[in-house]
Amino acid sequence: MPISKDTRKHGELKHDVVQLKREMNATSSQDEFAKWAKLRRRHDKAMEEYEAMNRSMGSRKTSFQFSIKIARWLTLNGPRLFIQFYYTKTPVFDLPAGWFPYPVEWILSFPRAPLGSVSIQVWSSACATAISLAGDVVIAVVQRRQASNRQAQAVPAGKSEAATK
Repeated sequence: MPISKDTRKHGELKHDVVQLKREMNATSSQDEFAKWAKLRRRHDKAMEEYEAMNRSMGSRKTSFQFSIKIARWLTLNGPRLFIQFYYTKTPVFDLPAGWFPYPVEWILSFPRAPLGSVSIQVWSSACATAISLAGDVVIAVVQRRQASNRQAQAVPAGKSEAATK
C-alpha cells in the first residue's frame, strides 16, 4: 500500500518524539543535567515540528473530506434536481376531474404543473416519504427478529437438561 511522503515523515516524527521522551525520562535531570537539557531541546524541537505537520495534515484532511462530501451530494442530488427543474411544468399524471377540491389540486400541482395534475416535486416528495417509511419498517422488523433470536438463545444459569429430567 503506497504511503505519501508526508504521512511517512509524520510517522517518523512521532516515533522520534516518543523515543526522545523515553530517553529523557530515563535520564536523571539532576545527575545528568547537560544530557537531559540537550534531550529536552531536541524533544521540544521535534514536538514542535510534529505538531506543525499534524496541523497541516489535519487541514488537508478536512479539505479533502469537504470536497468528497460536496461530490457525493452532487452525485446523489444533482440528477434529482435536474429532473425536477427540467420537468417542472410537465405533470406526472392527471387527477380525475372533481375528485379533489381546488386547494388540494393546487397543492398537488405546485409549483408549475397544470392545475388538476400532480407535479414532479410533489411526486418525488411522496416517493421519498414512502421509501423512508418502508426503510423504517424493514429496520424495525429486522431489530425485532434479532431481539427474539437473542431471547430464544438465552439459557438460565445453573440449570442443565440433566437436572430438569
